[in-house]
Amino acid sequence: MAKPGTFTCTACGAVHNRWSGRCDACGEWNSIIEEAPLSTGPKGKTLGGKRGTPLILTDLSTEEAPPPRTLSGIGELDRVLGGGLVPSSAILVGGDPGIGKSTLLLQAAARFAGAGLKTFYISGEEASAQVRMRAQRLGLGEAPIKLAAATSLRDILTTMESEKPDLVIIDSIQTVWSDTVEAAPGSVSQVRAAAHELTSFAKRFGTSVILVGHVTKDGQIAGPRVVEHMVDCVLYFEGERGHQFRILRSVKNRFGPADEIGVFEMTGAGLAEVANPSALFLSGRGAPTPGSVVFSGIEGTRPLLVEMQALVAPTPHAQPRRAVVGWDGARLAMILAVLEARCGIPFAGLDVYLNVAGGLKISEPAADLAVAAALLSAREDTALPAETVVFGEISLSGALRPVGQTENRLKEAQKLGFTAAITPSGGKTTGDSGLKLTHMGDLTTFVGDIFGAG
Repeated sequence: MAKPGTFTCTACGAVHNRWSGRCDACGEWNSIIEEAPLSTGPKGKTLGGKRGTPLILTDLSTEEAPPPRTLSGIGELDRVLGGGLVPSSAILVGGDPGIGKSTLLLQAAARFAGAGLKTFYISGEEASAQVRMRAQRLGLGEAPIKLAAATSLRDILTTMESEKPDLVIIDSIQTVWSDTVEAAPGSVSQVRAAAHELTSFAKRFGTSVILVGHVTKDGQIAGPRVVEHMVDCVLYFEGERGHQFRILRSVKNRFGPADEIGVFEMTGAGLAEVANPSALFLSGRGAPTPGSVVFSGIEGTRPLLVEMQALVAPTPHAQPRRAVVGWDGARLAMILAVLEARCGIPFAGLDVYLNVAGGLKISEPAADLAVAAALLSAREDTALPAETVVFGEISLSGALRPVGQTENRLKEAQKLGFTAAITPSGGKTTGDSGLKLTHMGDLTTFVGDIFGAG
């Protein structure tokens, strides 16, 4: 909470010493309000003269059974959660409007309720009849879930304290308001207060709480970033409107690996989990064509094969265009610069388009070599050898650096029928991978051996 005499922006949470019509941090107008201090008292005693209650301390070596996890039966969701739902956990789920957050959580609520958890679904955006209608469309009309339509934090906490549920889903945290905070619902102050109270309730009473969060145009969860620090898990539900695939990505998890992903497919009957996403992402791939390269990546603990597509064409404009979908545009500019400076292959006067097939977003540096191969393949109009996967990191000097989990990448490629792989020299492998491996030490050697250029 802000200090006495300070003002806070309800849009971005920036703190100002005085009121002004426009926030200097985010540029919003009429969004700065004065916040009351958390407590006031004598000088030097911010908590007043009353003493608190002593804390109960235990030894680290105290042997206690870990809390049991509850499996939902949705394998992709359980994977992202780290092996199931942990009691007393607080989970924040964000995603674009209409991406399927409510559908996924309603399906998960039905599964958890079927596993024996007392489950509440509290919606601040829909009436109970609307939620029931969606459940019937998904074939979940008989699920033992308690529904409610409420936005008052006091009413929600009172109901939770009296009913003592095992799992509560709040859809969404931006609609919940506290009558102790003088701000509009969805503001920074309201979201922070509601998230704090719900998270504290989860820790005190052993109830798992799942909060749905809206996202901004930048893709970040709306509201103060402190909410992401409060909760135990932060999940993002991603996907492109034009693709049926949906990616549930973990960016924070106190009970399992971060950066884990779960893959779902949007169908007429809801979201269906995809047990083998590599085969699905490569399902539309036909005969080898110029500009198409298969990359063997790692998402969390899961190896994943995706197709990198590139198109290089002459441009009539003075400034060539660089368009990227599913990858970092700045890293593409770096790869183009290395190809020109170290290999003598210019891309001036050429438009460059790069796409990750299937709507997946790739962030690991191991995709550098696959991107360079796709760009060269498109520029030279030469297809790479069939059934070949490529991965490796490119340094600014043009050297190829080995990447982690090389063996898992090769095993996934072999499982899907690939017979060859192009990798950097020095990668750690144990045993026979079953693939014909081609090791490259630098980008110049790769260009000369594969494309005969440079």
